[in-house]
Formats: sequence, structure tokens, C-alpha cells
Amino acid sequence: MSKRDYYEVLGVAKTASDDEIKKAYRKLAMKYHPDRNQGDKAKQAEEQFKEVKEAYEMLSDSQKRAAYDQYGHAGVDPNRGMGGGEGFGGGGFAEAFGDIFGDMFSQGRGGRGAGGGRQVYRGNDLSYSLEISLEEAAKGKDAQIRIPSWDNCDTCHGSGAKPGTSPKTCTTCGGNGSVQMRQGFFSVQQTCPHCRGTGKIIPEPCTTCSGQGKIKRQKTLEVKIPAGIDDGMRIRSTGNGEPGMNGGPPGDLYIEIRIREHDIFERDGDDLHCQVPVSFITAALGGEIEVPTLQGKAAIDIPEGTQAGKQFRLRGKGIKGVRSSYPGDLYCHIVVETPVKLTEYQRKLLRELEESLKKGGAKHSPSGEGWTDKLKRFFS
Repeated sequence: MSKRDYYEVLGVAKTASDDEIKKAYRKLAMKYHPDRNQGDKAKQAEEQFKEVKEAYEMLSDSQKRAAYDQYGHAGVDPNRGMGGGEGFGGGGFAEAFGDIFGDMFSQGRGGRGAGGGRQVYRGNDLSYSLEISLEEAAKGKDAQIRIPSWDNCDTCHGSGAKPGTSPKTCTTCGGNGSVQMRQGFFSVQQTCPHCRGTGKIIPEPCTTCSGQGKIKRQKTLEVKIPAGIDDGMRIRSTGNGEPGMNGGPPGDLYIEIRIREHDIFERDGDDLHCQVPVSFITAALGGEIEVPTLQGKAAIDIPEGTQAGKQFRLRGKGIKGVRSSYPGDLYCHIVVETPVKLTEYQRKLLRELEESLKKGGAKHSPSGEGWTDKLKRFFS
């Protein structure tokens, strides 16, 4: 039977980043972990894990991935790490799961202590989308957001057991949170399927928290938005994610910044752009106009004969980014406005002006002469 596409196996796009590939691998490896696949499902899960691991080994290596992208399975060694009777890459389950759970089960990273006690897990990270104005992004601000928080249950005081009862030591693992499992020639230590690594069994769960020991509430968090932050940037709030399991550390909260569309300015990195309407008369005769900036009003001298699309640059009137030493610039793009709803007298004046300009030749129409030459070449 032909092999499935490696990207299809991991459920990612061909343009996926290394982090996206690693995240998909971890998720699938957890899904096919022996803890979650017992009995009749064990054999099928083992085969699926082999397929997932092979795909990850190829796509996580930049050279192998490049060869695979160009030539498919023919461009890589199809037996690498998965051939013959080597099981899980020659190292068995221990090596296979080591890459995935090494940081999860290590001391201080949501893992298991060096003494071989119960398994603890780091909590999941949370994300929050915060919308701010362009002015707030430029100047920075202190914001308040409401996020979920978990506190010890008031009924069971965090034990998870119904009042008057208490958790019992798990008889399957003896309170260690893990058991030994034999898979063919391999012996693997895995999370206890009965207590799920806690080392305890709760015969009568607390009805308030359903045995979790914690209840979900809302809390207000102060967030400092740095001046110059851009759309899509994230701020990490350490320890404000979901709580860990079995005493593991909490996850983090990531606040993603979204900047509202502005009525006047468009941001391009540290620079700002705006469209400035100028009257037909001012563009022709010249004059001074006022333009808005984030710092206040500024004046621009419009030279006589300014054409539509002319760009004026105001240095230092942009935004100073969070990683910048100096602020960007403001670019004002001139839009010459054509008069509308003219009276008959005004139309007469314009026609007289046009006739006068025609007598003066092409010098009154900077682009006209070039345009006429282009038309002649086109039609000839």
C-alpha cells in the first residue's frame, strides 16, 4: 500500500512553519499514546504513531523536507527510522515519546519530579484579542481586561472530594501516578489509566466542582500596552493561563493586539500615509494648507502647478515602533479635487480658461505632450 502524504498525516499545509508542524506532531502523539489506546485499539494506535513519527522526522529536518517537497517519497529514504523490526525508530516507545513529553514531564516544566513521583502537567496557554486605536498604539496605554481565573473550590477546599469524604490512594499505581506497560519487547512507564497520573482516586466527587478541586471565575487583569506596538503583535502575561494538573505550573496568557481602522491614517511599519484633498485653484496657484498628524496640526506649502498624486514627506511625524530608535515619517498624498455643481457663469469662465490655455501650448499641460506622443505611437 502506498504511503500517505506526510503533510496529510500531520494534518498541516505544505506552507506550515516548523512550530506548526511540531504542534501537530505533539497533538497526534498524545492522541495515539498507549494511555489512551488499550485493548483492541493498541495495535492500530501503534501503526498510526509510526506513521506520525516518520512524517515528523522528515518534515522537521529542513534538508529532508526540501527533498520531499521536490521529489515526494522518492526523494527521501522510506525506511529511515521506521523500517524492519525496529519498532518506534529503534528506540521503542521511550525514545519516541521522549521528544514529545521531555519538556512536559521534566522538573519545573509541568513534568514529573526526578524522584519518580506522580506526573504533573503544565496548564494550557490562553489567548485574548484586544482592540485599540491607532493613537493608543502610538502612545501606549494601560488597559484592563477580563480573563478566566481558577480558584480552589469553596465546598471541598480544593480536594475535589465531597465534604465528609477524602481522596483515596490509587490501588493500580500505588499512588505513583504511573504504571509499567509491556509492549512486545519493550517495557514502558506510562500514566496510570485509573487515576490519570494524580495517584489519587475520588470515590465521591464534590458536586460543586465535579471533583476538579477548582472552580472557574473571572478576574480583571492590568495590561501595559507599550508605545509603538503594531497590529498582530502579542504580549505575554506569564502564569495567567489555565492551571496545571497535579500541581503543575499554569500556562501563559497571550494578548494579541488588533488596531482599529483609522479615518485618516494608514500605517506601514513606523510610517503613516494619508490622502490630502486640495482644491483645483490651490493646486494651480499654490498656497499653504494644514494637515493632521498624531502630534497635532502641521503646515505644507503647496507649490504652484502641483499635480494629483504629488507626495509630501513630513519627517518624524510617523510612529516610533517598539523596536525603533527614531519615529517614522508621515507621507501626504495630494488629491486634486475637481469642482462640481457649477453654475452656467462658472462653466463659461472655465471654458474661457481652457481656450486661453490651449493658445499657450503644451507648457500648461505637463503630461499632455508626452501623452499625445504615446497615442501617436500606439495608433501608428
